Amino acid sequence: MKNIVKNFLIVFCVFLMIAGLISIYSEEQEKIEKVGIEKLIQEVKNEQIKDIIIEGDVLQVTLRSGKKQEVKKEMSESLFSLFKNLEIPVEKIEKINISVKEESGWGFWAGNILPFLLPFLLIGFFIFIMMKQVQGMNTRAMMFGQSRAKETKKDVKKISFKDVAGAKEAKEELFEIVEFLKEPKKFTDLGAKIPKGVLLLGPPGVGKTLLARAVSGEAGVPFFHISGSEFVEMFVGVGASRARDLFSKAKKNAPSILFIDEIDAVGRRRGAGLGGSHDEREQTLNQILVEMDGFDQNTNVIVLAATNRPDVLDPALLRPGRFDRRVMLDLPDIREREAILKLYSYKKPLDKNVPLRMIAERTPGFSGADLENLLNEAAILTARRGKKTIGKNEVFESVERVLLGPERKSHILNKEEKKITAYHEAGHALVSKMLPNTDPVHKVSIISRGRAAGYTLKLPSEDRKLGTRSKFIEELAVLLAGYIAEKLRFGEVTTGATSDLRQATSLAKKLITEFGMAKNLPPRTYGNADEMVFLGREIHEQRDYSEKTAEQIDQEIADFIRDACNLAEKIIKGNKEKSEEIVKILLEKETIEKEEFDKLFA
Repeated sequence: MKNIVKNFLIVFCVFLMIAGLISIYSEEQEKIEKVGIEKLIQEVKNEQIKDIIIEGDVLQVTLRSGKKQEVKKEMSESLFSLFKNLEIPVEKIEKINISVKEESGWGFWAGNILPFLLPFLLIGFFIFIMMKQVQGMNTRAMMFGQSRAKETKKDVKKISFKDVAGAKEAKEELFEIVEFLKEPKKFTDLGAKIPKGVLLLGPPGVGKTLLARAVSGEAGVPFFHISGSEFVEMFVGVGASRARDLFSKAKKNAPSILFIDEIDAVGRRRGAGLGGSHDEREQTLNQILVEMDGFDQNTNVIVLAATNRPDVLDPALLRPGRFDRRVMLDLPDIREREAILKLYSYKKPLDKNVPLRMIAERTPGFSGADLENLLNEAAILTARRGKKTIGKNEVFESVERVLLGPERKSHILNKEEKKITAYHEAGHALVSKMLPNTDPVHKVSIISRGRAAGYTLKLPSEDRKLGTRSKFIEELAVLLAGYIAEKLRFGEVTTGATSDLRQATSLAKKLITEFGMAKNLPPRTYGNADEMVFLGREIHEQRDYSEKTAEQIDQEIADFIRDACNLAEKIIKGNKEKSEEIVKILLEKETIEKEEFDKLFA
């Protein structure tokens, strides 16, 4: 519709231009005075006429004064016979320069036919544009079933594995794919077959798409990339048609690589009911399965796919012959985080005294995308402050900004609320410092960030893959320490501990139902969350235990919470002076950094 309106406006503007030219021409014509034969005869008798040009039935008259006139006469009668019939003396006629101008064929057609033909030409041109537009729409309708995969162009700047920090094992796995495409004979001589598919698994932001782009740059073969959501349409059969067209393009350019991002959008388990059963999606998945490992076994096309939901994928996708390899990408450890920070800070004016190692220590659980966002936030903060280089303070503040949100300077607590918040955060910090298996405290603050009135920043000194029961119990004690500190100091609690209580309850439930750390229950898991997901939430949880066991689980959760509260209360009562000292500093400065906090316990 937009193109039709655009074409109509173009035709309308052209019509206005032609009409303007015609009007200008007509205005010039109107400057010549039109007179009758009677006046012409009178001017001839008075010897006022200098020239007469005969052009058909029109007489172009030029007076001796230079004025021009136009006279119409009958076509059948000549000028000389007209003068003779009106008895004009010959000597008067001889003083006039009379000439005859033959009208050309082009002028005749232009003057007589064009005024009638022009409107039809404009209408025909408009109809032609409309028909062409309709044909274009029909063509696009016929192309509805073609894939929308984008091929990486050769002139586009490509990245390589050197541009990807960390993920050493994943790069080694993918480098074998690149090597197979470059030197297949090296493998085929030993009877090895090219892998049909490689599935990149991992949480969001760890670099799955980035690694796929690196494979594209390293391989030097045609690379097609598409999202899984681009297959699915409201019409059944379109996704399967696009899958056929996509693999057809890849086979024509073999050896080639085909990358399907977010494959879980089309590769969900078939027949799973709500959230998983859809005719269009299932037909598209069936076509992909056939294309990857059907009767045609000699295709030299490698399919790369990425997802962060491997649990919902159809088992037929994961069998050998389709996705032969699964490359796991985890969140980066401290060394990988330092390498990623170095990579992303390469083109940023980072101050020399910014300790990237210390930043890597402060960012456990950050993905590569989080670290890139961290440095971007630091650059934005530096520009806002009018500085030319990114300093240490800006980077550390950006860590807190990403973790907790921006400072809410307008959210000012009154004197009583500020005191309650100080005791609450002092309880967290004190218990965390006194317990041996908890993470070190890096910062304590009563300045509002995000939804928190204050915060205690605890960060691990090293990356841990496993957790012990004693560590989890101490973590529960730290979570409940703010609640206990408020209760001991003011005799009642506030709503400020809501988030802590929710986290503590969730952790205690996991200790029992998932980790098998209950005291009076056998070591097993309890409950099986169904894979049906609605609006991001599990809508059904299958209980594989009795009501009596459910009561025991509730009792175990209560015991864990009670033990943690007793531990936190014991530490806070035994270190009352330290707690008051922390509160005093917080009320004065609002923030305590790691060095100052450690000096209190030196």
